[in-house]
Amino acid sequence: MYSRQTKVINKTGLHARPASDLVLKAKGFESEIKMRNLDDKNAELINLKSIMKILAAGILSGTSIEISADGCDEKKAVDSLVDLVESGFGDNKIVEE
Repeated sequence: MYSRQTKVINKTGLHARPASDLVLKAKGFESEIKMRNLDDKNAELINLKSIMKILAAGILSGTSIEISADGCDEKKAVDSLVDLVESGFGDNKIVEE
């Protein structure tokens, strides 16, 4: 198992387009990939290969998340997905820290 923490920086959070981008990238890996909302102590692990689970989680801009993977390509999967989140999904509206 490999995991990393990051923060959602695009102003719209994980709405439909960013969620779709995450799912498409996650489905390119064999590993089981999950995400946890670190700002909500009661949050459950979310399957990053399920757009419905991501949308239902209501991840907003500024939310700290942890992405983890378990499998043969776990490190590459997590690093790739964290890079995508940290890029702001190409959104030019980025939250100022």
